[in-house]
Amino acid sequence: MSPMAENWVRLLGPPAIESPGSTPPQPRGRKAWALLAYLALQADGTGRSRTAALLFPDAADPLGALRWNLSELRRALDGVTVAGDPLRLDLLPPWRCDALDAMDPATGPGTDPRRFTGQLLEGLAFTDSPVFDSWLADQRYRLDNVVQSLLYEAALAALASDAAGDAAELAALALERDPFHADCNAVLVKALIAAGEYRKARAHAVHCGNLYRQELGLPLPAEVRRALFDADPEPDPGTPATAATVRSYLDAGGASLWAGSVDRGLEQLRLAVSLAQHTGNSHLVAESLVTLSGALIHQAGGRGAEVADLLHRALQAEGPDGASRTAAAAYRELGYLSVQRGVPDRAAGWLDQAMQAAGGFPDEQARILAIQGMLASDTARYGAASAALTESGNLAKAVGNRRQQAFSAALLGRVHLLRGELELAGAVLDRALAWIAEEHWTAFEPFVAGVRGETYLAAGEMEQAAAFIDRAWVMAELAGDHCYMALAAGAEARLFAKHGDLAAAEHWIDRGLEPKPWYLWYSARLLDTAAEVAIAIRSPRAAGFVDRLGELASRSGMREFVVRGQSHRALLGDEAAAEAVLWLAREIDNPALTAFLAERHPG
Repeated sequence: MSPMAENWVRLLGPPAIESPGSTPPQPRGRKAWALLAYLALQADGTGRSRTAALLFPDAADPLGALRWNLSELRRALDGVTVAGDPLRLDLLPPWRCDALDAMDPATGPGTDPRRFTGQLLEGLAFTDSPVFDSWLADQRYRLDNVVQSLLYEAALAALASDAAGDAAELAALALERDPFHADCNAVLVKALIAAGEYRKARAHAVHCGNLYRQELGLPLPAEVRRALFDADPEPDPGTPATAATVRSYLDAGGASLWAGSVDRGLEQLRLAVSLAQHTGNSHLVAESLVTLSGALIHQAGGRGAEVADLLHRALQAEGPDGASRTAAAAYRELGYLSVQRGVPDRAAGWLDQAMQAAGGFPDEQARILAIQGMLASDTARYGAASAALTESGNLAKAVGNRRQQAFSAALLGRVHLLRGELELAGAVLDRALAWIAEEHWTAFEPFVAGVRGETYLAAGEMEQAAAFIDRAWVMAELAGDHCYMALAAGAEARLFAKHGDLAAAEHWIDRGLEPKPWYLWYSARLLDTAAEVAIAIRSPRAAGFVDRLGELASRSGMREFVVRGQSHRALLGDEAAAEAVLWLAREIDNPALTAFLAERHPG
């Protein structure tokens, strides 16, 4: 039987309806396309009155205008159901939509990202519908980020499959979108070296270094330098490449890391990988690669192309064998990287694959649920975050993993803090701090101490707040952890702002902006505080902070920060933002956000 011919809704680039062998009717008018895109990207549906007010704010009969445009969609989309209240667009086979395919968490290495080209509703503008125009700008940033990530991931997968030419092409396409993407530059260098194109690899590294120096005033990114110069260590020729020696190096590496000797531990794990590759045991190779990548991520702060490459190589070595602890860990770490890089659609896909592979491994399921909870919290889906983190903590307790209990509890405390549930936050965070003390897990303490300090701050208990926040800063700075430094600096800024010392708050904001953390949620929170302080002191920097926050939040799906960014814009005199802020906030269940906006935008 021949495959069913597919009809396409093309929303990326100039919008069009495509059907093989025919020229289907096209929706008439900008608003029909706007309605189609809006319904396609509202998975849970949207109320008719809300949609009519969004798209036809100046119409004499908004619901009548909505009905006319719905009839246009039904005329063009033969066989597609567009009905109900809330309105839903059901695109069933043979219908597909390029924007939905791009954002589908199930989209993986089998999908060619080269077919996702152009901007959402390219060439169309909606200044007469300012709230929809704001929504469209957010979605354009989000889709651009998703496609960039798909190209990057596909390049890594091609590199792991020894398809160096494809990897180089995909990385080059990603760099056309963002020439300053350090990881894509590193992958292109790796791919050229793998293809034997050493001169081209060096030339690209020089070009990249010149670009960074001339345009940004920065040196060549460390990821690119490592891709060009670092070589894997070679074991002593007399060391036998057996499973026993590999596991000995894995154990030694784990012991070194536990004792705080990170460099020594990483060297031992790299040797384990090198030996494993000589054993012919693909599962052992995968296990060694995942162990090394986990150490780089969680002990050495690695977040870039090097660790992503290791994880893709591990999945290639493990093969499609279904449930596997090693595969689950690799998928989980890829999901964790995507959460921190602010690509929630891709993170969801990796974490779904991780959970599918983790059947029968409750300890691994606890880890995956914690990252799913982190993702849900970052995207302001607080109910889902609380459920995932609670279940993670319960599983961790059942298997006796105290550190995982502390990690999940700390993230749950952050959810309660963000929602203004201060008593719940304090109780959960105090438990996490007790477990951290029992485990002597000082590396994680700056996060929990900082969040606990902010809980005291929100409750008006200034002395306790200062003690915890100061401790968080000192420990983060001593460890050199950029993420925790940004978190603690933001907490210091909010502490001084609460005291009315806005000059000191501004100082701490500048200190926090220096480290450039991998985890973009911290950057967004710091920019949010920077905007508040700059607006309060009437600083000319305010508009710049607000613009940076808006773009980052939109690209990364951080819905609450999108709303807060629009609130800042409204205070700076943007009338369209004033209309958009309360509209967008209705989609977020957060009493603290509702109270904040009610005070800022009365009526």
